[in-house]
Amino acid sequence: MDRRSFMTYSAVSLAGLAAQWATLEPDRLTSALSGKRVDSELVDWLEDTSAKLTALPTEQRQHTIRLMDAHLATVTDLIEDGRYSETTGQRLHLLAASLATTCGWHRFDLGQHWVAGKFWGAALHSAHAADDRDFGAGVLSDFAYQSNWLGQPQVSVDQLGYALSGTEHPTARSLLFLRRARAHAALGDRSACYRDLSEAETALAIEAADPAPGWCAWMSPADLAVDSGQCLLDLGRTGEAHARMAEGMALLPRARDKTRGIFLTYQAKGYLQANDVEQALAVTGESLDLATRIGAPRCVALVRELAPAFRLYRQVDGVPEFLERLKAS
Repeated sequence: MDRRSFMTYSAVSLAGLAAQWATLEPDRLTSALSGKRVDSELVDWLEDTSAKLTALPTEQRQHTIRLMDAHLATVTDLIEDGRYSETTGQRLHLLAASLATTCGWHRFDLGQHWVAGKFWGAALHSAHAADDRDFGAGVLSDFAYQSNWLGQPQVSVDQLGYALSGTEHPTARSLLFLRRARAHAALGDRSACYRDLSEAETALAIEAADPAPGWCAWMSPADLAVDSGQCLLDLGRTGEAHARMAEGMALLPRARDKTRGIFLTYQAKGYLQANDVEQALAVTGESLDLATRIGAPRCVALVRELAPAFRLYRQVDGVPEFLERLKAS
């Protein structure tokens, strides 16, 4: 499916989904899958393995989708067929939610939006079974991000309203407000966008007593700056948008190269809107180089969407060659 082929979760069904959500011996795993008791050591190992898979660099993650899928299948089999205490059951359900979320993002990056939605639907149910409303809020925000990505910003706004009711951690709320600001900007609602940007900035500045939930622990001033810039760009404030994006790009760590590739396409869009073709060409080429190196199809798709704008500048040095490169990639 391409980016505009929305999943089977319609706006109505998404609203309903959100509203309903108010080193190990081999025989131990085999016995657990045969209905015997699942002990804490097995769950420790499963959680540790999951953390190691998730922490792999982006250029390696493209090769680990099947490993992650298999790990999720093992955990869900244990939930269905194993025997365990209430505490262990909560850990298994939360692990399943985490794995399903990651598997969904793998599919999202590949443009498989229907499959991503199925994984996230399962993640939401697992988070509910684990009695972790905070994690559920994170899953709803992923649905909302996808809705905005697929051109349904009002659905995104609605989902993020539900998500904000489910978490109190300031870092989580900052991310949710920022994503809602992006959706408001896509709708052209300036006042709502500016309000949410202010809320996101205020929340991110709060020093919380507890660590941020894992699903949003990466949220940083870099993300706030770049996405704020994208909001300003959508609202026609090009000069300020460039400044905010440049600020965010300077803060972004190299470990987040996939995010960098996406942010570079945002910058390129802004340069094209300002008729600065040379700068647009430079950052778009950098994004494509990065996406090709790490295997990031979503970045490549974003670059391809800029091709029609570049075709208007075929007379500019480097543009014809770049367009030919896009055809071949």
